[in-house]
Amino acid sequence: MLTTLLSGDFPRSRALSVLLLLVLVGLALAPFLVHGARALNVAATICIFVVLVASYDLQLGYTGIVSFAHTMFYGIGAYGVGIALHAMGPGWGPVALGTAAALAISLVLALVIGLFSLRVRAIFYAMITLAVAAAFAVLASQLSDITGGEDGRSFKVPEILQPSFRLMDGEILGRAIDGRVVTYYLVFASALALFLLMLRIVNSPFGRVLQAIRENDFRAEALGYRTVVYRTLANCLGALVATLAGVLMALWLRYVGPKTTLSFEVMTDILLMVVIGGMGTLYGAVVGSALFILAQNYLQALMGQASEALSGVPFLSQLFHPDRWLLWLGVLFVLSVYFFPTGIVGKLRAGALARSQKSP
Repeated sequence: MLTTLLSGDFPRSRALSVLLLLVLVGLALAPFLVHGARALNVAATICIFVVLVASYDLQLGYTGIVSFAHTMFYGIGAYGVGIALHAMGPGWGPVALGTAAALAISLVLALVIGLFSLRVRAIFYAMITLAVAAAFAVLASQLSDITGGEDGRSFKVPEILQPSFRLMDGEILGRAIDGRVVTYYLVFASALALFLLMLRIVNSPFGRVLQAIRENDFRAEALGYRTVVYRTLANCLGALVATLAGVLMALWLRYVGPKTTLSFEVMTDILLMVVIGGMGTLYGAVVGSALFILAQNYLQALMGQASEALSGVPFLSQLFHPDRWLLWLGVLFVLSVYFFPTGIVGKLRAGALARSQKSP
């Protein structure tokens, strides 16, 4: 059963297995382990970014495609559902229609970008995707009658997902089962299913060909594989999964705007999570997303406590001032790259392999 779910791709490291299990259990029980809107929002954001980062790792880590248009597909998913719900009102019909339209638009754009751009060298393809993503962000900001412009769009979700909804009377472990909890488990279950689907894809014969193209595209071409076709398919798959991640984010936030989905800052965050977790592992998306988003949300508070504790030491208290949390986040990233050049997952797997070879 477990072999089937993980497509035969086990963590291959005891420490990594424990880490992944902690993340899974923590996310599965988040509504009951933590209370407060912020903590639940952090857990939902981790679930969504696991999907988003894994879909980008499918392109970068497994195929070697460097794209800066990933947030565009993420935004298309969010805007598709947001615009449909804003125009048609709350209901599952608008959700389905918006999701279908977003997937169709993303598929066409990914196909066009792939067919016309993947024939060029990697750096030129990256620049093309950056230009397309920037143009789409400008378009979303300027079409204010449809998208809401810079202010974005707020909308109502189906009744079962609204905070005022109650699935049952009473509480479970001190938590009322309201629409917010239902929405969270919709996000969690969808993220888990999409992650397992991508795990199946990268461990299929198709995924092996993608890895061969990443290692040596000329040799893969010589063996008879049409690399442009495989790269285009990988680009389309990554785009479709990123679109679904955008749909989940829109349903969770009940809002869509250019800063939450289309900004270049989101793209850099995705890149950081991939590098921290480990490229070409997919499990790195889980580890990288969890660590980065937790640091992003709680590092400033921890630094505030450290600054207060060191109030008697002038230099250190200023060094750990909460306003400098971005500096320390950058330092932590540099240290993680230095000590984990292949990412946390790659380092743990390499260590486990070395120990197994030394043991008699």
